[in-house]
Amino acid sequence: MSQEPGKRAGKVLMMLAWAAAMFLATRFFGQWEERQQNPNSVVQSQQGDGFIEVRLLANSQGHFVADGAINGRVVHFMLDTGATDVAIPEALAGELDLARGAPVTLSTANGRAEGYRTRLDTLQLGDIQLRNVRALVVPGLDGRAVLLGMSALKQLEFTQRGGTMLLRQNLK
Repeated sequence: MSQEPGKRAGKVLMMLAWAAAMFLATRFFGQWEERQQNPNSVVQSQQGDGFIEVRLLANSQGHFVADGAINGRVVHFMLDTGATDVAIPEALAGELDLARGAPVTLSTANGRAEGYRTRLDTLQLGDIQLRNVRALVVPGLDGRAVLLGMSALKQLEFTQRGGTMLLRQNLK
């Protein structure tokens, strides 16, 4: 017994519709989850008379993360007011062609570690651009996130209210 051609075509179309629906749902929820991890993948800047402001939203874990650039190359920042300097994982520093300078002993949450001094020609977050920023290459730092520490943040005014961080660069 074979099915009528119209019924077979209907079943095939129904299976294709289900497959398309599953694909679109997976894509939608994947993008939603990504926005929860980094709600600042496109950083919005506001310029006024003598200042530039960037407003960041906290992610689902309460961290302030944002995409930016070091020496013109895209990186993923995590703001860390407890870090003295900008801290860059060693593998990422190699990709960014950052020189390893003098060794330095670091005190971290996991104990003592060794890192290396370096300088960033430019660090950019939205329209905020900092020059000649002190940084560290950190061999034991996992992941690809750059910790945006106080060597950069002290050049800005910043305030936090609830789930929002406002960074302001005064140009005068």
